[in-house]
Amino acid sequence: MKKIVYIDMDGVLVDFEFGYNEVKKKYPEIEYPQNNLGFWESLPPISGAIDAFEKLKNDERFEVYILTSPSVTNPHCYSEKRIWVENHLGFHTVHNLIISPHKGLMKGDYLIDNEISGKGQDHFEGELLLFGSEKFSDWDKVISFFEKI
Repeated sequence: MKKIVYIDMDGVLVDFEFGYNEVKKKYPEIEYPQNNLGFWESLPPISGAIDAFEKLKNDERFEVYILTSPSVTNPHCYSEKRIWVENHLGFHTVHNLIISPHKGLMKGDYLIDNEISGKGQDHFEGELLLFGSEKFSDWDKVISFFEKI
């Protein structure tokens, strides 16, 4: 039976911080850049994220999903995240995109996320791999973890 792996988007696959800071530099008066039309689909991928996603997806031991929370103040976020996935990971991957404000409702074995709480991560039944932490500071360390399983 395949292990289920969920991967967060913002701060894990997608460089949210970079995009946020770029908008703030250009338009410091904008309080919430993530509410701007086009914000989500224009974000760049995190270094190594695309290759790591493909590696996990192609590993027969795992069933891989993208599990992301929406920006509920920006209804365009839902479609823009879906567009980002298609543009960076291919149309076939949109079938594995889950947008949920509560990640703890998902059943699975692993959740790769950059936050330990706030969107239900602390209620996830499997193992939380805290992306950006010392143990999982980058995608190379995440992939190394999965290779050892």
